[in-house]
Amino acid sequence: MSTKAADQLVSVLMNWNVKHVFGLPGDSIDTTVDALRRNQDKIEFVQVRHEEVAALSAAANAKLTGGVGVCLAIGGPGAIHMLNGLYDAKMDHVPVLALLGQVTTKDINEGYFQEVNTPKLFDDVAVFNKTISASDNLGKIVDSAIRAAMTKKGVAVLTIPDDLPDQKVSNEYVDSAAAFKLSTPQVDDGQLAEVISMLKQAQKPLALIGKGGEHAGPVLQQFIETNNIPFILTMPAKGTIADDHANSLGNVGKLGTKPAYEAMKSTDLLLMIGTNYPYTPYLPDAGQAKCVQIDTCPENLGSRYAVDVAIDGDAGAVVSQLNAKGALRSDDRFLKACQKDMDSWNKWMSEKRNLNTSPASPEAVFARIDETAPKDAVYSIDVGTSTSWGARFLHVQPTQKYSISAWLGTMGCGLPSAIAGAESYPERKNISVSGDGAFAMVMQDFVTAVKYKLPIIQVVINNQKLAFIEYEQQSAGQLNYEIDLEDMDYAKFAEAAGGVGYTARSNAEFNEALAQAYKETDKPVLINVYVKDNAPLPGKIVGEEAMGYTKYGTHYLENYWKIPSMPPLKDIMRQFF
Repeated sequence: MSTKAADQLVSVLMNWNVKHVFGLPGDSIDTTVDALRRNQDKIEFVQVRHEEVAALSAAANAKLTGGVGVCLAIGGPGAIHMLNGLYDAKMDHVPVLALLGQVTTKDINEGYFQEVNTPKLFDDVAVFNKTISASDNLGKIVDSAIRAAMTKKGVAVLTIPDDLPDQKVSNEYVDSAAAFKLSTPQVDDGQLAEVISMLKQAQKPLALIGKGGEHAGPVLQQFIETNNIPFILTMPAKGTIADDHANSLGNVGKLGTKPAYEAMKSTDLLLMIGTNYPYTPYLPDAGQAKCVQIDTCPENLGSRYAVDVAIDGDAGAVVSQLNAKGALRSDDRFLKACQKDMDSWNKWMSEKRNLNTSPASPEAVFARIDETAPKDAVYSIDVGTSTSWGARFLHVQPTQKYSISAWLGTMGCGLPSAIAGAESYPERKNISVSGDGAFAMVMQDFVTAVKYKLPIIQVVINNQKLAFIEYEQQSAGQLNYEIDLEDMDYAKFAEAAGGVGYTARSNAEFNEALAQAYKETDKPVLINVYVKDNAPLPGKIVGEEAMGYTKYGTHYLENYWKIPSMPPLKDIMRQFF
């Protein structure tokens, strides 16, 4: 029995448990889109308004579900638009399949309308990058592409001339989805013995847990509790263990806490579990600590800090074997010292959480979200100061999900992620927070949430400027330039798009708007909250940043003959000492 190649393609997607395809139809991809139409009861095609949003949504879908995200676009301009979202997937190491249209086979290499050499264009972003040359092997190559994306945790790109999917194929392809299973290396007993010995000897052990440990939260929690170990979560791993756990020191780095920084600079044994944390100035000083690193990607081992034991393995499997040995250490002096430090930090943060101002304080806005969000909420946090406030004031729980653009750091990731989250988890409340600069980059797709009746809550932190860039310029000793943004009424925009819009100019008004937003069941809500330009100071101001701020102040005085507006002195002093 013959079938169209496009139907075989869709069959492979279904067997890989693909539930959504994000994209825009168009002439060079329409035969594939037509097959999705024929199977719309099995796979939902989510029509977006910009291909970048399709790719960002597919990347977020992979981050949130652990499966493969799929996006689709015409060749030429549509494919080019997808690159940003696909780089987000590449750099955050999540599996995404991009289906790109192409001119028909007879027109390839003829300089036809919208013909672009997509294999060459996508060469750097993709772990699998093929052009389909015959209809008979379309299903097989789609299967291979998904398998490569899942195995290598990256982007697979298929360029498909539009005449091929419409051709009939007689062969019935049996894909590998049902049999696919990732395996991890067995842990060497000698390495395990070394780790145990180092744990028993350490006086100040510290765990840095990354995305690679996300699937093993309970196992990791048992390990740190049994052995009295304080821990730090990388930003994309928030919620692996509850952010408000007694052993938690929050995040580390520019967006992290001062106790996390100080613990890093004190530890004598660093356990890097499922992370390739890139910000080496925030790791222990060279030669300060012994280091154990666990990662399923061997090339990551030792790439950031000199390791004494490098374990090529799954974080959950390795730590489970350590847990089987029982308590390996009982000394809790370092843990208690870190907890005391964290108590002081939390008292300071509680002052910020309780600010009651007009315009609203971003710290209090995030605190209110944290206090009211359901226990199974899905957070999509954009790039900019939103990332900073989310790191500090959202105490993410293991029952919640947290999505950001961690390594690419692309502005505009919040709304596409919320769309993906609402499609994948319609029964859960999806909350996106973006600055006005980030939201404006993708705001047209708020109407996508309207079209599909997705009751997401989109909070726009509106300070009429690129606030994170403001502080980056200052910390580099530069005068601020071209960071101010023209204001617009985002609430009216939301209403014009068919959603619900609220404007809040104080913490009290935001609290009321948020309470109303939780009640919506079939419309997206946008809360345009005007906020004070509060500085998201680093957890610890390091020497280079201090010199930069001093240089900025001097330049400001020289150019404007007045002292620049700076964060409160008590806040700056807390970051120094």
